[in-house]
Amino acid sequence: MNTANIDRRIAIKAVGTMAAMGAGLVTAAAQATPKKKKVLAINGSSRKGGNTGDMLGLVLTELKKEGHETELVELAGQTIHACKACFACAGKGNCVWANDIFQELLTKMKEADAVILGSSTYSADVSSTLKAVIERASVVSDTNPGLFRHKIGAGVAVARRAGAMNVIDTMNHFFLNKEMFVVGSTYWNIAYGRLPGEALKDEEAVANMKNLGQNIAWLLKRV
Repeated sequence: MNTANIDRRIAIKAVGTMAAMGAGLVTAAAQATPKKKKVLAINGSSRKGGNTGDMLGLVLTELKKEGHETELVELAGQTIHACKACFACAGKGNCVWANDIFQELLTKMKEADAVILGSSTYSADVSSTLKAVIERASVVSDTNPGLFRHKIGAGVAVARRAGAMNVIDTMNHFFLNKEMFVVGSTYWNIAYGRLPGEALKDEEAVANMKNLGQNIAWLLKRV
């Protein structure tokens, strides 16, 4: 019996076993260290520093605690034109019109792992500016299938009194129709207030927004 060959085979097997163990440790370490994700919040309110911004801030704060990269885009003061239904975006991955901020905004949406839409209630729906974003993003996604597939989406609405459910529906319809995972909280993501700062006095809404952020963070670890 050639003991040298046996010893060689044992040594090779040992090296292979150690390599496999090392790879397993690397994989385990990678799994133990959550990857930082990008979260984009879009404030469709026509007012900066208002109640909608406050509610989105509560959600983003919870995500920052988990180490995620967050960005808030304010649409106040911006004019986003309506979709021209030209379908020139087909195969291009973005709108071809560059006369407003939409191209840049859509790029941010594509790069984000989670997209949070927020709006005050205007005529029982989202603001016209946010509606333009939703409509144009929908058409670009339709002509470039899978653009938002498996991203996370969440909607936040603020109302003086009524109409907020329609706002939530509009945002959720966008998420669901684009194959996104919709995150909810302990109740509808709605806050009530008219003057700046009033929504922060809505204790149930504040707790709900914080929980929404925590739920998004939970799902980000699993997507």
